[in-house]
Amino acid sequence: MRVQAILLWWARQLQVADPARLSSWLRSLLLKPASGAAPVPLRLQEIPDPVQWLRHTLAQALGVPAQGADHRQWLQRLFVLPASHLGHVAWLGQALASLLAPVFSLLAALLWLLLWPLRRLMRALDILAARLPLAPLGTRLLQWLGPMLAHPVAYWLILLLSLAAALVVITTPFNWLGQLLFLVWLWMLSMVLRRLPGRYPSLALAAISLLAMGRYAWWRITATLEFDSTAEAMLGYGLLAAEAYTWLVVVLGFIQTAWPLQRAPASLHGQPQDWPSVDVFIPTYNEALSVVRPAVLAAMALDWPPDKLNVYLLDDGRREEFRAFAAEVGVHYITRSDNRHAKAGNLNHALTLTSGELIAIFDCDHIPTRSFLRTTLGWLQRDPRCAMLQTPHHFFSPDPFERNLGTFRRVPNEGALFYGLIQDGNDFWNATFFCGSCAVIRRGPLLEVGGIAVETVTEDAHTALKLHRRGYTTAYLNDTLAAGLATESLSAHVGQRIRWARGMAQIFRVDNPFLGQGLTLWQRICYSNAMLHFLFGLPRLVFLTAPMAYLFFHFYIIHAQAAVLALYVLPYILQSSIANAHVQGKYRHTFWAEVYETVLAWYVALPTTLAMINPKLGKFNVTAKGGLVERSYFDWTTSLPYAVLVLLNLVAFGFGITRLFWWNTDETGTVLLNLIWTLYSLIMLGAAMGVALESRQVRRMHRVACQLPASLYLPDGRVLHATCSDYSLTGLGLELHAGTELFVGQPVQIGLWWDERECAFPAQIAIVKDGSAIGVQFDALTPQQQVELVQCTFARPDSWTHWADARDTDRPLQGLREIFQLGLRGYRKLGSSMLEVARRALPARTQERPPNSSAL
Repeated sequence: MRVQAILLWWARQLQVADPARLSSWLRSLLLKPASGAAPVPLRLQEIPDPVQWLRHTLAQALGVPAQGADHRQWLQRLFVLPASHLGHVAWLGQALASLLAPVFSLLAALLWLLLWPLRRLMRALDILAARLPLAPLGTRLLQWLGPMLAHPVAYWLILLLSLAAALVVITTPFNWLGQLLFLVWLWMLSMVLRRLPGRYPSLALAAISLLAMGRYAWWRITATLEFDSTAEAMLGYGLLAAEAYTWLVVVLGFIQTAWPLQRAPASLHGQPQDWPSVDVFIPTYNEALSVVRPAVLAAMALDWPPDKLNVYLLDDGRREEFRAFAAEVGVHYITRSDNRHAKAGNLNHALTLTSGELIAIFDCDHIPTRSFLRTTLGWLQRDPRCAMLQTPHHFFSPDPFERNLGTFRRVPNEGALFYGLIQDGNDFWNATFFCGSCAVIRRGPLLEVGGIAVETVTEDAHTALKLHRRGYTTAYLNDTLAAGLATESLSAHVGQRIRWARGMAQIFRVDNPFLGQGLTLWQRICYSNAMLHFLFGLPRLVFLTAPMAYLFFHFYIIHAQAAVLALYVLPYILQSSIANAHVQGKYRHTFWAEVYETVLAWYVALPTTLAMINPKLGKFNVTAKGGLVERSYFDWTTSLPYAVLVLLNLVAFGFGITRLFWWNTDETGTVLLNLIWTLYSLIMLGAAMGVALESRQVRRMHRVACQLPASLYLPDGRVLHATCSDYSLTGLGLELHAGTELFVGQPVQIGLWWDERECAFPAQIAIVKDGSAIGVQFDALTPQQQVELVQCTFARPDSWTHWADARDTDRPLQGLREIFQLGLRGYRKLGSSMLEVARRALPARTQERPPNSSAL
């Protein structure tokens, strides 16, 4: 009945004298007729002229006369739709979606059938991998390769021979059949290797990916650069430059993460009275005291000899409220008369007023666990040349991607790859970066390089580079020992990334790691790759717009047949996806890098370009933390560049459809490749639009999910055993046995444990849910109770140990499907926001009372 209603509607729009007959005829084309039923005849005279029908339909939708309207009325209605027609447009979209849904379902079923042989082959390869003698093979490989790789001469000889063999494979010409067999053979080998454990299969997958990329790069450079005009040459070489950038970053990235060190904590030696003194620096500028308080309280209770621990609150905002808070809880308070060099200047000023042997630095929203110093300082004891030890930055609140796309704790966030894999890879090459927080630095080496670097706005990484140039070592411990707040809004997130990108470009310009003395080859590669990564803005914009050259202007910016191009580019994309899923899948799901880069590309392109030209341009901007998003809204300001790109890609897609069926029917393969490319760009842009719709966030104190034992002490003396399901510094959630009679406002005492000690906190019941779950809000706590609450919750040593266990497994095809769905959801959000804006901007539609209606 739904299909029939839609067809009847279309028949009425066609202005056919007998809509029922046209509906029956169309329905007989789409649906199987009943047994014995004769097809419905339809005279050609009943089908209207398509041009006239299109004109009438558009006129009716836009609210202009079908005859006699001039072009100004048409243009006005194209951009200013009457409020009375907004409902019709929404209904038309729903009707179109209803018509297309069965088509997409049919295509999905056909694709599932066509891929059945491929799925069977993949299953067979998985069975083969499961039956391989993995343990003996791995042991023999280690016994054979280990001693050889330990010898420098043999190491470099194996490396050079491998490079020579790879060069032969990359440059050997194949015909189309040979290239197809090469693709299939590499894919089958990768399907087996990805199931094997250990690091050598990861290295093999990376090598296969580089081979496929090398063959594509060689073919692109030697066979596709023939142009018929200056415009084609400029666009073609621009695309090649963007691709060359990605090739360079991929090669450097594989080197950087080839062998993650995965350093374990080192135990402390000696007696506590002989351990080094530690100054804890907590810099702040404009953050609220509610954000800073937990970090200070946690730092006060760090498990370290009290006479060797000093906590300093470094207030660059010069606020009396913070001075009073520091005096109340008993920590040192330092301020200065100016804000010269921002955070770096704040830390350097504190260096001149303190004397601890080691300096632990925490951003003002990062809450360290109680065991932070005992876990980290063993390596500084063991290696006197180790100047800095870094630990991961972890966030217990969702960033804008996670909150607005609904992926919090399910999909690794943007920083998970850096802190989960890249820093471990850097550690192997003695190239660990200082990240500005959650780190310990030795005072002597820091003073030797002039303190925290002030020449660039990424003072942390630049400081580490200076330490490495002096010959000092650094270390990375991949244990989450502190947690903080992520950026609340997309605009704040973008602003933070702009600062990072500008700073990395500044370092590359003023203190290039490839130049100067003091660094090893591998350190130069690690630093250079980190800096080059932030230059992705222009290449990503090129990839989002490159198909338009052909679709709009019929320019050939890649001189190759579509089938040959597919045979070279498919192995490159396929092998990169397989290798990345195996090596990085735990820390970044496949295709998500494109989503992050699409959102940020426009905003980092100009700052990085200007910083490469003049590194003094730009200034330090503080990342806002602890803010609220009181209502959901669409961030039109931040998303405007994406909206323009969406519009351009949609128009280009329309041009492509026209070329496919009318203009370039002899170039079907070329048109299809450009349409697929444009569709992929639209999917990524749709996900970007989804991020721009800010979800509501009204908690000033974020709740952290947990499962902790708790006790509930009632005024009548009863004690109820409970489980703490979430906590913050203002309240927590408790799960109780069903049937307990509690009421809102009831005073209670909450018992939580710190090691073997129970701490009690006064509170009131704020929410009662079905008698088995309640929410409580803490009463005013003394400073000591505040410290104890932090120790019982955020600062527990195991607070973040199992945080990543809830993440989904990376499955590339499933990930692509999820991003596709997020892209569609992003467009729905965009459409809804546009309709909302139109409803607010246009006068409200006058409601007319139907005739013969009676007032109620």
